[in-house]
Amino acid sequence: MCLFRPGLRSRGVTEQQWRILRALAHSGPMEVTGLAEATFLLGPSLSRILPDMEKRQLVSRRQVDSDLRRSVVSLQPKGLRLITLHAPDSERIYAEIGQRFGLERVTQLFTLLHELQDSLHELAHEQESSQRRTSRKPPVRARKRRGGSR
Repeated sequence: MCLFRPGLRSRGVTEQQWRILRALAHSGPMEVTGLAEATFLLGPSLSRILPDMEKRQLVSRRQVDSDLRRSVVSLQPKGLRLITLHAPDSERIYAEIGQRFGLERVTQLFTLLHELQDSLHELAHEQESSQRRTSRKPPVRARKRRGGSR
């Protein structure tokens, strides 16, 4: 990220904010939980970052009608303009990385990272399923003894 930070900083955007903008530009409006997953940000961090981005009119947030606890985040025109301004710098840096490290190796690296991500998601899903099965078991109760005390 050290190659990307100066350009982002010059546009008043943090790395985390850039990841949010890119995710929304790529996927369209997203629920906050999906956005947190897509950007690898923790929910509390995202909750802290979004109000500033809303105030700057980079994104907007609206509640889901069916469940007011959930909200959907959308990219606003100002956020899209920022992406359009910074994208050439970002692409230039990626091209330099490709030249230095090799495009085939960069592609291989991204493939491996996606495989790792998928594997970790599977592991998390398996652990959640296991925890749900374990938590459903009724508590073990001690049997009452018949007869007098010993």
